[in-house]
Amino acid sequence: MSDKITNYKCPACTAPLYYDGEADRLQCDYCGSSYTVAQVEEFMAAKTDAAAETTENESVEIPDTQADAEIELDGALDAQDNSSGLHWEVSDGMTAYNCPSCGAELVCDETVAAMSCPYCDNPTIIPTSISNALKPDLIIPFKLDKEAAKAALREHMKGKKLLPKVFSQENHIDEIKGVYVPFWLYDADVSADYEFSGTQVRSWRDADFVYTETRYFNLERAGSVSFDNIPVDGSKQMDNELMESIEPYDISQAVDFKNAYLAGYFANRYDVDSDTNRERAAERIKTSVYNAFSGTTAGYMSVGTRRGSIHMDKCKAKYAFFPVWILNTTWRGKKYVFAMNGQTGKFVGDLPIDKGLRWKWHAIYALAFSAVAFALTWLLPML
Repeated sequence: MSDKITNYKCPACTAPLYYDGEADRLQCDYCGSSYTVAQVEEFMAAKTDAAAETTENESVEIPDTQADAEIELDGALDAQDNSSGLHWEVSDGMTAYNCPSCGAELVCDETVAAMSCPYCDNPTIIPTSISNALKPDLIIPFKLDKEAAKAALREHMKGKKLLPKVFSQENHIDEIKGVYVPFWLYDADVSADYEFSGTQVRSWRDADFVYTETRYFNLERAGSVSFDNIPVDGSKQMDNELMESIEPYDISQAVDFKNAYLAGYFANRYDVDSDTNRERAAERIKTSVYNAFSGTTAGYMSVGTRRGSIHMDKCKAKYAFFPVWILNTTWRGKKYVFAMNGQTGKFVGDLPIDKGLRWKWHAIYALAFSAVAFALTWLLPML
């Protein structure tokens, strides 16, 4: 089966198109044209049909050296057939492609579904990585752009007293890219049965004694809960905790997947299947169920768990792409990774600490505490 690399090019000037989440259109920076996702998909379908018809009607055998020649179609988007050598295996887990725009060789992980050429910055989509069973059911398009991610990083650094000044003043972002991360979304019907122990304590006194009464309660809780769209990322390259820290996503804004949404962004197809990730989803569901049931035991001085059981009647999965901005920066030889939710703007990431500043602030706080203690101990009694 042939592999194909798809370029989303402007029908007006053939410059690369990229998806603008704020406008919900594919934009061309060169001539200013813009297109809806539906228009782009129609262009691509027309080009594919025309290319297929041309191939069927071709009566002259094309030499191998010309097999990669591009078929120009007026008013249609550019796409290339790679069946004669544009794609080949490099090594286990890696794949090589030629950029359809400049011809440069691109080597990437076999899970890559969309990327940009480092030489000409041409957005490239690899449909075979997202076809058939690998094609997502849903996608949440990017709503925030690269400038919003940079601004979020600057805001993240504000007010951090222990942040090295050099980091914020001379800091340069080594890499910033918008990535569609593969997620599995799980639906489950859950029944649970818990038994908690609770105590209530009451004290009073009379003229001679202080009395304390402790009452013990057996708290039984049972019921059923339905969960929709519990997300678990399906990429080995992405840290689960990092991805969970930028949640939640508004699933109501998810739309049916279209290749055009990937234009101008990176994307990886899943390399952790739904069965493997189901265990992590189950753990997230169990934690949520426990918190929901234990939250009904308010009003007791102490609460303990005696027993609990959870049964999941079903656990179905959907496949989706979620938007994430990844920022990498380096300081003193250590790499710092930040992530921003490409839909909501929630930003997370660890910052370095200046040890010299930390000791300085400790000394200031210690000196201030000593001054207050001295005043309370020696000066206040004299007043």
